[in-house]
Amino acid sequence: MVKYGLDYTRCRWILPLLLGIGVIFGIIALAGRGWLESQTLPYVQQASLWQNCRRPDQGGEWSCESLMGYAWGRAAAATYLVGFLLLVICFALAIIAFAIDTLRFNFIRGIGGLLFVAAVFSIMGLVIYPVKFSTEIEMTGINMFSWAYGFGWTTAIMEICLGFFFCCLPNYEDQILGNVKPTYFYSSP
Repeated sequence: MVKYGLDYTRCRWILPLLLGIGVIFGIIALAGRGWLESQTLPYVQQASLWQNCRRPDQGGEWSCESLMGYAWGRAAAATYLVGFLLLVICFALAIIAFAIDTLRFNFIRGIGGLLFVAAVFSIMGLVIYPVKFSTEIEMTGINMFSWAYGFGWTTAIMEICLGFFFCCLPNYEDQILGNVKPTYFYSSP
């Protein structure tokens, strides 16, 4: 990417594309019902960021209670949601930044800083949820934090990694724009 510069059409959109994938993973985490699930038969418990559902036996009806009745449930949902909204804002700003012909490298570094803030909020929600859920809600059987919770962590890790990329990209401004004289390692006799 640095060799051809960000004007190289296939490389220019890699970072916004990765941010878009992070947004999709965040949507899956927010909407998914697999934050906590029963690990073994009978499957009697399933929880999302928003509610906890249980059933008395394998064939029974699910009864759900909202986690928004707990202060920690509202805190976990709010902090993860703020992190997700900041990620969406960074995605929109990245599309604007890379659509402009002349890149504004300080603008790109600001997107990286905002991604770090988004990661902090996401991680706060991802830590509050399991700690308070396992201490305040009675769990039956063997349970595990499952796929939707994993998508939440994947989103947070992507925010951190992409924050580094966006912050470090302006350090290579001359190489990206082609302002560096090439160095040749051949010397004539």
